[in-house]
Amino acid sequence: MEFTAHELAALLNAEVEGDPDIKINNLAKIEEASPGTLTFLANPKYIPFIYTTKASMVLVSKDFIPEHPVKPILLRVENPYVAFAFLLEKFNQIFLNRKGISPQAFIHPNAHIGQNVYIGEFAYIGEDTEIGDEAKIYPLTYVGDHCKIGEKSTLFAGVKVYSMNIIGKECTLHSGVVIGADGFGFAPQGNDYQKVPQIGNVIIEDHVEIGANTTIDRATLGSTVVHKGVKLDNLIQVAHNVEIGENTVIASQTGISGSTKIGANCMIGGQVGIIGHITIADEVKIAAQSGIGSSITQKGAIVQGSPAFEYKKYQKSYVHFRNLHQLYEKINQLEERLKELEERRSDA
Repeated sequence: MEFTAHELAALLNAEVEGDPDIKINNLAKIEEASPGTLTFLANPKYIPFIYTTKASMVLVSKDFIPEHPVKPILLRVENPYVAFAFLLEKFNQIFLNRKGISPQAFIHPNAHIGQNVYIGEFAYIGEDTEIGDEAKIYPLTYVGDHCKIGEKSTLFAGVKVYSMNIIGKECTLHSGVVIGADGFGFAPQGNDYQKVPQIGNVIIEDHVEIGANTTIDRATLGSTVVHKGVKLDNLIQVAHNVEIGENTVIASQTGISGSTKIGANCMIGGQVGIIGHITIADEVKIAAQSGIGSSITQKGAIVQGSPAFEYKKYQKSYVHFRNLHQLYEKINQLEERLKELEERRSDA
């Protein structure tokens, strides 16, 4: 797969400085590029690399003026970073543009398969399951009975979708994701625990991306719901009956306990722990490694700590915490001084 400078210029509305017939077949970082690749220059601190890079082409801004001779072809655009991101998406689409059903896949006779789908080797599609048009099911993926996978959604290798779960349009589930395993429901019975059957499901709306090895449990009753536009990092645990609002983003190793409701447009850092049966308002920001033990009702609140509280108060408190030993020694000195003064007074 090759592109000439002329072809890329037409795609990006760019101006070409150099031979328009020079070809590239890959993209690279400016400091690591090799012949036959295209890179970009957006951050001024990387300017020295444009004089040493081995790339065949470089995206630069229209107002960039080199101070020394430059070997690569220059493609001048309004915003090199945006143009490079656009090319990354195009290259990714071409690379992942697979179609066809492997004869080594198992598809139940009652499954409903859309047009232009890809189903790889040793994938399993269950009874009465619907796979939407242009969906991609990679090898060794399991989709159970009575599921629905929306149009243009991608399930990478090794994804497991238990029965009765729904995934919307243009979603991406990375390898190792498990959708619809049982929620952690057990009722104490003397010295033992009785498992509570989990008979609900998981609903994932459109344009959701879920990172590798993240798990979303089915509801005890009703549905665990991930609303449209949510982005989940790798290694996140979402428990039964949780609801995550639109366009919320959550970083790696966060755990959300059962029946908690998270609002829209929230940002949650890595290794955050959230207890069950609470509500988090819209647009809340939670700093990494925080512990959330009660509801956050203020829209747009920023919290940190374990247990978490208001961000600025936490920062001020943390300054004192780091100086706690010095404060302890100072108090001891003041107490000794006060004791001396009291002894002198009693002797007077």
